[in-house]
Amino acid sequence: MLRPLSLLPALVAAVALGTAALVGVTPPTPADAAAPRASRAADQEPLGVSIDTLAPSVLPKKGKVRITGEITNNDDQTWTTINVYPFVSDTPMTSAAELAAAAEVDPEQQVGLRISKPGGLPYDTIDELAPGDTVPYSIAVPRSQIGVSAEGVYWFGVHALGQDDAGRDTIADGRARTFMPLVGNTQKTVDTALVLPVRRAIRHESDGSIAEVSGWAHSLDRGGQLSSIVEFGTAAGDRPITWLLDPAVPDAVRALTAGNPARSLDPTVDANGDGDSGSGDESEDPSDGSSDDASASPSPSEGATDLGDVDPAEEEAATAGSAWLERLHSGLEGSEILALPYGDVDVAGAATHSPRTYRTARDRSGTTLSPWGLPMAPAVSSPTGYLSADGLRMIDPDTTAVVTDRMFRGSASTVTRSAGRTMVVASSAAISGGPGPDDRLAPTAIRQRLLSEAAVRLLTSRKPLVVVFPSSFKTSSPTDFWAGLDVPWLHLTTVDSISQRPGRTIDVSQLHYPENQSRLELDAGDFQASTELARSGETLQNLLTLNDQVASAVRDESLTDVSYTSRLRPYAARSSAIQSRAWIQERLQSVHVDAPKAVILSSGSGRFSATLTNDLDQPVTVRLDALAEPPLRVSVPSDPVEIGAGQRTSVLLNASSSAIGIRNVTLLLTDSDGTNLNSYDDLPIRSNRVSNVIWLILGTGIALLFGAILVRLVRRVRTARRA
Repeated sequence: MLRPLSLLPALVAAVALGTAALVGVTPPTPADAAAPRASRAADQEPLGVSIDTLAPSVLPKKGKVRITGEITNNDDQTWTTINVYPFVSDTPMTSAAELAAAAEVDPEQQVGLRISKPGGLPYDTIDELAPGDTVPYSIAVPRSQIGVSAEGVYWFGVHALGQDDAGRDTIADGRARTFMPLVGNTQKTVDTALVLPVRRAIRHESDGSIAEVSGWAHSLDRGGQLSSIVEFGTAAGDRPITWLLDPAVPDAVRALTAGNPARSLDPTVDANGDGDSGSGDESEDPSDGSSDDASASPSPSEGATDLGDVDPAEEEAATAGSAWLERLHSGLEGSEILALPYGDVDVAGAATHSPRTYRTARDRSGTTLSPWGLPMAPAVSSPTGYLSADGLRMIDPDTTAVVTDRMFRGSASTVTRSAGRTMVVASSAAISGGPGPDDRLAPTAIRQRLLSEAAVRLLTSRKPLVVVFPSSFKTSSPTDFWAGLDVPWLHLTTVDSISQRPGRTIDVSQLHYPENQSRLELDAGDFQASTELARSGETLQNLLTLNDQVASAVRDESLTDVSYTSRLRPYAARSSAIQSRAWIQERLQSVHVDAPKAVILSSGSGRFSATLTNDLDQPVTVRLDALAEPPLRVSVPSDPVEIGAGQRTSVLLNASSSAIGIRNVTLLLTDSDGTNLNSYDDLPIRSNRVSNVIWLILGTGIALLFGAILVRLVRRVRTARRA
């Protein structure tokens, strides 16, 4: 005799069967949630199913829901008569917590009932699929067959049931799942800002040219990282979007389109020093207040050089880069642009080790993106969305911090203020994608999760939604992606618009910054290498008589060496900075001083000459300094010395000493600001000067001698007179 409770499973199954018959659904058997067949691999189903397109993106009132994708045979045997059924859950999810829990559900757990055509027929059938083969499927489900009506988010997907050597059963041999919102007629909307980042690792060769050119060529070409994110943004058309841009990226691409030149020492001012010589290869330095532009480099259409005989990878990068810049310009124009600190500097690391580096990068980005003249607003945002408390305090109050909601315990307000700074809080769930087992980060999976997060907010708090896409986001059909967001209750807007909302204020101590983020920060040595590289660039510019732009070029390089992307390869970034600095030091030491082997002062003072040689092919301006052992003093010319390209000149120096003996002197060269060029030469100076005491003794002796002679003469005269 069965206990009363033992009847419950049978009763539930009977009710499900009756309901399925009414709505045209093929009910799953209890085995549908059972373990996979023995022939299946432990980590995957024999048939891999994907959902590539889903239209419409929300459950409509009427019409059909069309699904396309692919089925791949992951097994080692041929599968036949593969029937494809859609499925839907019967109970909606109405909260973000339910969505988050659903996204982690075991892929083989039963989440919905299969839908069949009248008579229990599948919506598509694949006759045969050999091992490793992939075939497309396409189904269109009438809305009348999807028997749900309550508002919320439903499970929706595809089951594939096939036959192998072991026969056939009712267990799904492959499945793909996603989320599908159902929202009724409403005048309410959810403000939603979509943020597209344009950021990438930038490395330089020791001569200042862009390194890893083949990687850039791939990234800029169709299907590459940079190309995909820009194509995605431009496909938005007139829909409001927000770009999160590192201005160093388009600058690097412009360098590639110009043939990837090395660091230039050529004149950038005329011989009189009062104008541009016309080279135009380097960015204008905004640190002197002359410009707020993120870049003053010419666009490819405004001055790209003849590529000539170049490396195939560089030619490919130049071609792809030119097209990419045009698409980027088109996408940025008319959209909100948030400017990251130039080089995408590690803000948290800079707050700890070098706040000055952050301020330099912030000023370098400026408020206008050249050469297009597009306005930008200052912002900070890490790839993970985390920002340290020190980093938050360091930024200016007018700088927007785009952070992840994982920095907050519990529910986070989309606009949060702390330490007088504004944080716009992005949803980590919305970009985490679908529930699997197919690709959780596939474009359709991400779009459906985004819509679902917005839908549950619409039904509850109507809190604004901010989504920061990964910089690696790709979709083969960006137009379809954006079309799926055209639902009446999703109001696309910008980060700036959302940041104007009241929000809430919390103490900075309440922010959560994980320990692993602290460990990832660049350390003091990384920032020191970057700073020393920038200083060497300033010294090089001070040395060159007719170049006023190389310092800004080197500074830009130094900022890219302390970027967030450098966290992944910190030693490579530091090595890049050290090698570039060595290249500059080699040029600095090409200007050197040669002193005579020795100098002898026959009196208390004297003059001697030193030779200054310039082995560079550009004119230089230097100062000569002398370090002498007291009491020896060596005076040098007060005016700077100009030396022509490949020339040498002699400089007269004065030496004086108040003591006899040999003293050493070091002659060294500095730039026009007095910074040591690390070029020096030593010489000994012998002084034969006699002191005043010796002259007094000699004078006294001579006086006594002449006195004695005079006394003897007087005595002789007296003696003669007496005789």
